[in-house]
Amino acid sequence: MNVDKNKSRPLAEVFGFPIDNDGERAMRYRDNKLCPFNNIVSNCTKNSIEFPLGVCSIYHKEKPVIICPIRFREDWTIISDAASFIFDKKSSWTHVGEVRLTDKHGKSAGNIDYVLVSYDSKGRVLDFGSLEVQSVYISGNLTGPFTAYLEKPSPEFSWSNAFKYPKPDYLSSSRKRLIPQIIAKGSILRQWNKKQAVALQLSFYNTLPSLPEVGKSESDFALFLYDLIPDGQAGILSLKLQRVVYTNFAIALEQIAKFEAGPIVQFTELLQKKLDTKRSGDFDTYNSENIVVE
Repeated sequence: MNVDKNKSRPLAEVFGFPIDNDGERAMRYRDNKLCPFNNIVSNCTKNSIEFPLGVCSIYHKEKPVIICPIRFREDWTIISDAASFIFDKKSSWTHVGEVRLTDKHGKSAGNIDYVLVSYDSKGRVLDFGSLEVQSVYISGNLTGPFTAYLEKPSPEFSWSNAFKYPKPDYLSSSRKRLIPQIIAKGSILRQWNKKQAVALQLSFYNTLPSLPEVGKSESDFALFLYDLIPDGQAGILSLKLQRVVYTNFAIALEQIAKFEAGPIVQFTELLQKKLDTKRSGDFDTYNSENIVVE
């Protein structure tokens, strides 16, 4: 599998396998719309049960980028990695998925992707921690190349239609999903003094503000960073842990949720224009405060 050839091929994995894998197993998964990554059912259910959009990852700058959260479930590596942070080695533990979290008023703060639970010999809960998984949103048209590929699967498939070419939308992924999750669910778990882990792809993390790191024993918030690594002999991409960032929740929240300020002169110039317009008595087209809705 030669990643360098994929400049015109947005699709990296379809139904669990690289598109240049035309082996018997890969074709069986595509023909039957199966998911090899521990989905809740045997089939892919991305966007639709009947007509799933079975793209696990896309190429961006010649590297595969995960766009489906189920893709992170390969071999349940993310669970065992998070457990090694949350519990000590002697703990008996398991995980449960999609656990609803509420605040003191009973208002939902959302579902925790995975709650890791340690228990005693009688099955009683001793401790727990959380694991959130964040894949990347995309912008552009993914249905076009996906449909074209399924109509005629080929290792040489390419997509030259530049109109709305699919690419990762890291900004939306962080501001619309990751940050709200950390604020809503993370703040409650922090008040309970529970450890939290987040699984991301390394390329996604590299778009976030840098986080001050602490030692593992001092950390209550850790980011596990993965990448898809080509396995030439097996003809697959394998999920591999690349790095762990140990930090503290308060520090992480402050840094990740912080919007970087642009030049103050631009905002000052905008204020000056609005002030000049208001003083002249002209209608300020940039200001809706004078609009009356009846």
